[in-house]
Order: sequence, then C-alpha cells, then structure tokens
Amino acid sequence: MRLGSAVLAAATFVASAVAQSSQYCDAGTGGTGLCFETYFDPVYNARYGWTFPPTGSSTYPSEFVGQFTVPIAGKWAGVALGQGMNSNLLLVAWPNSGSIVKTARQAAGYGQPTVYSGPTITTLNTYINSTHWKWTYRCQNCTSWTINGNSGGIDPTQYCVFGWAYSTTAVTTPSNAASNMIQHDDARLFGFNCTNGIVSASKYASYLGGTTTSTTTTTKTSTSTSSTKTSSTSSTKTTTTTTSAVPTVSATPYDYVVVGAGNCGLVVADRLTEAGKNVLLIERGGPSTYSTGGREFAPWLTGTQLTRFDVPGLFEAMFSSSNPYWWCNDISVFAGCLIGGGAAINGALYWYPPDADFSTANGWPSGWQSLGTPLGNLKARLPYTQTPSTDGKLYLTQVYDVVKQLLTPQGYNSLDINSNPNYKDHVYGRPAFNFKGGKRTSVMDTYYQTAKARSNFKLWTYTQVTGLVRNGAQITGVRTNYTAYGGNGVVPLTAKGRVILSAGVFGTARILFQSGIGPTDMITLVQNNAQYGANLPPSSQWINLPVGNNVSDNPSINLVFTHPSVDAYDNWAPIWASPRPADAAQYKSNQSGIFAATSPRLVFWKTVTGPDGKTRYMQGTARPGAASVTTNYAYNASQIFTITFYLSNGITSRGRIGIDSTMYGKVLTNPWFQDSNDKSALISGIQDTISTMNQVSGLTLITPDNTTTLTNYVNSYTPATMNSNHWCGSTRIGTSSSSSVVDTNTKVWNTNNLFVVDAGIVPGQPMSNPHAMYMVVAEAAVAKILALSGGA
Repeated sequence: MRLGSAVLAAATFVASAVAQSSQYCDAGTGGTGLCFETYFDPVYNARYGWTFPPTGSSTYPSEFVGQFTVPIAGKWAGVALGQGMNSNLLLVAWPNSGSIVKTARQAAGYGQPTVYSGPTITTLNTYINSTHWKWTYRCQNCTSWTINGNSGGIDPTQYCVFGWAYSTTAVTTPSNAASNMIQHDDARLFGFNCTNGIVSASKYASYLGGTTTSTTTTTKTSTSTSSTKTSSTSSTKTTTTTTSAVPTVSATPYDYVVVGAGNCGLVVADRLTEAGKNVLLIERGGPSTYSTGGREFAPWLTGTQLTRFDVPGLFEAMFSSSNPYWWCNDISVFAGCLIGGGAAINGALYWYPPDADFSTANGWPSGWQSLGTPLGNLKARLPYTQTPSTDGKLYLTQVYDVVKQLLTPQGYNSLDINSNPNYKDHVYGRPAFNFKGGKRTSVMDTYYQTAKARSNFKLWTYTQVTGLVRNGAQITGVRTNYTAYGGNGVVPLTAKGRVILSAGVFGTARILFQSGIGPTDMITLVQNNAQYGANLPPSSQWINLPVGNNVSDNPSINLVFTHPSVDAYDNWAPIWASPRPADAAQYKSNQSGIFAATSPRLVFWKTVTGPDGKTRYMQGTARPGAASVTTNYAYNASQIFTITFYLSNGITSRGRIGIDSTMYGKVLTNPWFQDSNDKSALISGIQDTISTMNQVSGLTLITPDNTTTLTNYVNSYTPATMNSNHWCGSTRIGTSSSSSVVDTNTKVWNTNNLFVVDAGIVPGQPMSNPHAMYMVVAEAAVAKILALSGGA
C-alpha cells in the first residue's frame, strides 16, 4: 500500500541481505576520478559512497565527502547514517532541472521526516544523463547529531551500519528542498567498512574540488575531457582522469563455508573450528546481543550492556517495534536475520527432545535414533533453568495458578518437563529456558563465543549468499554479493572443501534454487531473472530434488480468557519505552524479576487422536496478555491471558514453499490442515482442555465467546494467524533422492561436498518448541560430516 505525502518517506528500514562495502573509483564518462568506500545495491543498481578525513582532524572536523549514483528512474534517494531512519541523520537528494536538490532530514517517528538544521551540505559535482544521476557532495557537521533527544553519530574507526531508501515517485515539490515526499519503494540496512573510507588530509583536501587526477590505486588510466551538454546529459567539472581497475580483496579458500549464523549454523561452525578446520561463517544480518556486537538499548537501559536481545522480558516488543530490522524482509513469514537467528528473538522455550522426535515414524532414517551424545553435548553447553531470575524467584505466576486448576481435574500431572522428556501426555510444567544470569544466552553466548576465540574462524555479517559455484556435483565456491572479494564475490574452497547451508527453511531453499538444485519450476524462475539467471549452471547440470516440498509448521489457535487474579502486565505494551518503574529498576540493578523471562508461564501436552485413528500430540502454552481479542463480552483488559494450542508430533498435513520471479521467498501451499484429520484432532484436544472451565471460579472464555462454536472459530482462522513459525521439512533427510533432499549424512543428493544442517532437514514436526531439538540435530549432523571421508 502506498501512503500519502503526509506519511513518512521511509516507513521502515529493515535488516536486509546485503553485502559489505567495497572500494570503488568513479571512472568513465561523467566520472570524478574520486575513489570511495561504497555500497552497491544490486536490486536498483544504485551506489552510495563515503570518504572520511583523518580521525581527529582539526581542519576537517565532523565531516565527510559522499556520493550518490542513482538510476534515472529513482526520483529521490536517501541514506540514513545509522541503523534506521528514526533518530539518525538522513540525507536525501533528487534531480531537478539539471541540478541536484539536497536536504538533511530527521524523523521523530515513522512519519514524514522534517528538515534538520545544522549540517552544511555543499554540492561538489553533478552529472545527469539518460540512465543515471550522480551527486558528489561535502557534508559538514554531519558525523554527530542530537535528534529526538538522542545523541548519535558516525565513528569512522568502527564498522558502521547505514541505511538507504529509494523511490520512483517524485517529491511533492521538486524545486523545494523542504518538500514532502511519498513513501519509498524500498529501504534496507547495510554493513559498511567506514574505516576503509578514511584517507590522508592531503588526499581529502583534493576531494573538495569535486574531481581528482590521482591514480595511485589504479593500473590503467585514460583521460577524457568533455564540455558538451545535450538534452539527455548535464554535467559540471567533467574533465576527469578515469580508471579501469577497481581495488579488490584477495580471495582466501576455506575448508568449510557455513551459510547462516542461526542456532544450527553457530553449533556447526563451533564444532568444525574445534576440530581444527578453517571455517568462514557468512551471516546476512548483523549483531544481536551485546556479546555479538549489538548496541540497541531500550531507553530505560541506556548505559548498560543489556541490549534488546539480551533482555528476555523484551520478547513481546519484537513484534511491536516500528523499526524491526531483525526480521528477514525477503520472505513472507517471520524469520530472524541476525547473529543467532531465531534464537536471538524467539520466546526461548527450551525443551530437550523426546525419543519420538527422531523416530522412524516421524520420518527419520535409521541411524538417527540414538542421540544421547549430541544431546549430552548440548546439555553441557546450554543447561536449562525454570527460575531464570537471578534471585531464584518466580514472578507473574497467576496464569500458572489458574491454568493448573483447569488441567488438574482432567488427570494432568505437574512435572519438571526436561527431567523426563518422553513424558508428554497429560503433563504440565513451568517453562524451561536456556537463560543464564537473567539474560538470553543460547548459541550467541556459548557456541559463538568459543568459535570466535579461535584463529581458524572467520565471520562475515551483512553479506548475502546468492548461490553456489559448481561444476556438476562438485561445489567449487560460494557466490556472495560482497563483489570486491576476489573481484567477483566468490569464496573459493580448499581442494577438499565443503559447504554447509544453515540458512533456514526459506533461506537454504532459495540458495539451492539459485544454484540449479530443486524442482524445475523454481530453477526456471531463477533462469528468467535478469540478476541471478546468468549464474546458474547449464540446464544439463540441474539437479532435480524436492526442495521446498514436505514443509510442515504447527497450526496454532489462540483462546483468550479472563480471571480476576491475573495480571495481564499491561499486555506487554509499555515494556520498551515505559515499563513499570519498580520492575525496570529491579532488572537493571541485578537482572532479576519479571524481565528475566519471556512471557510464557505454563506449558502442557496431551495426546489427541483424529478420525483416522492416528495419535498426534497437542501442546498448550499459557501467557499473560493477548495478541488480539474478539468478543461481545464486556471484559477487564488488565485480567486477560492467552492459551495457544499447537498440533505437533504426528501431524500429517504438509505444504510447499518456494520463490517468485523476484526471488522473494513465499509459501506456495499452506501446510496447515491440509489433512482434515489434523483439524479434527486439534479441535478435540482444545475442547477437552476447556471442558473443566466451570470448575475454576471466575474463569471466563472471551475469545471465542458464546456467539460462535469452537469448530466455527477454528474454521475462521486465516493462515496468516495460524502460523507458528516452527517451519521444517523443506530439505528433508531421507534414503532416496525421489523423496528427500539430503542423505543420512545430510549431504545433498548428487553432490560431492554440499550439506544442509538446519530445520529444513527435519522430516516431521517435533513434539515441542523446536529450539533445542534443532541444536541436537546440528550436534549430530556435524559429527557425521566430520566422520565422512573425502573432506578437509
């Protein structure tokens, strides 16, 4: 939906699959001869560059020289000098009558950005022709600012994260630098090596003329002079020295390239480096927790080392932020694009897997049933706790007390769930987490920390893998959009090198499609894409595998209740900006109290049987508050709580995922309730659960209310609200290439050195929230890969 001109020019900057920056020299017709550290956007073919004076320069304080090169279809473009538009300095420009109109802006929220006074922006060079417009500028008083009461700035000695915005719709009044503007067509964040943009004082001084004759980094030069001006081209200062060579970064071969720094990828990378292998881990997003380099803090946690991702109690705020850069923005469902992946942003329920999760009945091949060692490895690295608060106390327990009264008359037993993972029928307990010291821990503070301490480990962030370079069955390199690397962005492998894809259900599938592996209809979409088609192997080398098929996700149904004893905790709404003062102070002081846990307070399981006689498992998770309420009842919003019902192990419905012509990842066939027996089983389980409501004084079911039946309520659920984001199966493991994508060692069929280790290989739904189960898969898989002969 396109917003009106009174609405912001950039609704959100989203964490994106983007490359690191690289050196670029502005050569050719209309070139300035200046070299910049730049980011190139391959979608719109726009380039944004920066050059900085020496650090601490008194001659050139708080400034830089920058450049926009934008297709003529881009009616305006802008950059944010930080992680998103809100509270960061914005620079926006557009062409008008042969010149460039420029403006500095600020945004108090995600509305129309207003003019920001303070910076002095000087145009150094302008070039406009029939295909592009280019603007070179000097920005003074631009590396520090105070916007919305928040101080910000650029430190060129550090790795930076900037954002860009691009629009094909002109601003309201192109001749006016203060003009309003329509919402952008697209906007992304990108990693930027600011340090690489620092030059000497003398070189920086030469940039201020708008052109240079320096050729110190080039291997071949030619001089061209032009003073002509036609209807399709306008220019100033066009006498330039051009270059035909662009500096590149030497390509280093690796024993293993692991794609994706989520919970599986980090486990794999750690175990590989522990075994002495030379490993490159590539992550398309950026940092998360403080220990990974994350630095986003809630206003009440300024001055601490407790970022958004460290604080468990900020979990619900992941879904209400106006700048949710941690979500992948090129797939149709929620997925985390940052270090830790879903482990950095999920509810963090942490359940050791029961034997049934790896049974042959759940689709696993023989040899995957005895996983005591992988599970033991996980337990040693990441033990669980039911009392995450550092004072050992439980908080906000009212929901637990109420739901316990609902379940006890039905024969449920209370248990420390992880003490007996196989007991999953008529059992309830308190949530288990892998938190430590009142903070989110998971793979970010364990496996990642030991891996990065080793010299044989390398991590790239903000870098997208766009495909694999292969010769038939042999993978020879990993193609990225870090195009300065080796001159083409390809990461080579050592002679016996291997690639392990851990990019998640949607991410791994797309990489395989873009490498000529998968169903023909998906590869054909890649073939017809102008950007990615040229990198496909010849059709004779396509590998036809069921990538994207067999996909499963829990159908989830929310029921909302009220009870006079329950504290809905303000429905978690003010936790980011203005939490309850006492609770905020307690957590900030010693990481104890409500904020030491995520929102769930009780979890239960039972078996359910469909009309087909097949046993399935149902999980229920109870928490204060509600995502939405639909009711005709008058109710007290401060007393609401939700039980989410999931159908899990034994589910028979399957769907399909894939891509569209733009490579956008999407659900092609919904996996929920394709088999009516699944729906019947879940409805039966929910009905059983609420059958003892009248035995709990004061308990009222408000969604659904008495105007609809439970069956009609479930039937009215749309797929968008049924999604649990527990996707698996897209690259399932198996014993035949006709029905699976990887073999029992997780190697992709008909390849020599390509493996998949993520949720995609899991053939059937786990019994519980799959966070821990997937890490057990990773522990088991990496051991198999290392034991497999022929590798580095």
